[in-house]
Amino acid sequence: MLSNETDSPEETKNVPLSNLKELGQILIPEVSERIYCLSIIGQIEGHQILPAQSKTTKYEHIIPQLLAVEQNQKVEGILVILNTAGGDVEAGLAIAEMLSSLSKPSVSLVLGGGHSIGIPIAVSCSSSLIAPTGTMTVHPIRYTGLVINGHQQFDYLRKMQERIDQFIYSHSQISKDKLEQLMFKTGELAQDIGTILIGQEAVDAGLIQAVGGVKEAFKELNSLIEQSQENRV
Repeated sequence: MLSNETDSPEETKNVPLSNLKELGQILIPEVSERIYCLSIIGQIEGHQILPAQSKTTKYEHIIPQLLAVEQNQKVEGILVILNTAGGDVEAGLAIAEMLSSLSKPSVSLVLGGGHSIGIPIAVSCSSSLIAPTGTMTVHPIRYTGLVINGHQQFDYLRKMQERIDQFIYSHSQISKDKLEQLMFKTGELAQDIGTILIGQEAVDAGLIQAVGGVKEAFKELNSLIEQSQENRV
C-alpha cells in the first residue's frame, strides 16, 4: 500500500508493470509523446466477464484512456491498432462513439482482423487503414442465450442493428444498400450469413480508406496533425 510520501524508486519502477497488467500496455497518456497508441486486441469485453482463457480488451480500460488523451495537451493524435474478433455490441459502440467525438486526429489500422463490432471502431477514426492481409467480417448481430418475449426481443435486436448500420455508413464511404448486401450474403460463412473482406476488398467496398501498414498509418496521422495545427492558427 502506497503512503502519502514520495514514492520510493522501487515503487516507481513497478508502476509500468501495473499499467501493463491493468490496461494492457505500459505507457498511458501522462507521457510526452505527441502520438498515443491504443491497441484493441481479442474480444471486446463489456458487462459480462469472459472466460479467463480468452484474450480480451475491457471497455472500462479503454474509456479512461480516451478521456485522458482528450484532456492531455501533449497528445496531438491517436493511433488505434485493431486485431479483434468483435464482442460486446454496446461496449464496442461506446468505444467507437468516443473515438469519433475526439477533438484530436485519429487513425485506425486493422492488423489481423477487425471483425463484427470491430468495424464501427475501425471506421470511427479520422482516417482508416487495413493491412493487405487484414480481414473484416460483416454480419448481422448474433444472439446466444435465453430469449424471453420473442417479439419484444426481436424489436430490440432490430433497433440495435439499425444503430450499428447507421454508425458504419455515416462514418465511411459504404452505402446502406451495399452494407446490407454484404451483411446478408449467404454461402460464404459456414452456418451463418455475412461476408469476409480481405485488405483491398474492404477499401473497394468503402469501409476502409486505404491499404497500408504501420509506416503509412503514422504518415497519415502526422499529416492530419499538421492540418489540425494549421487550422488552429
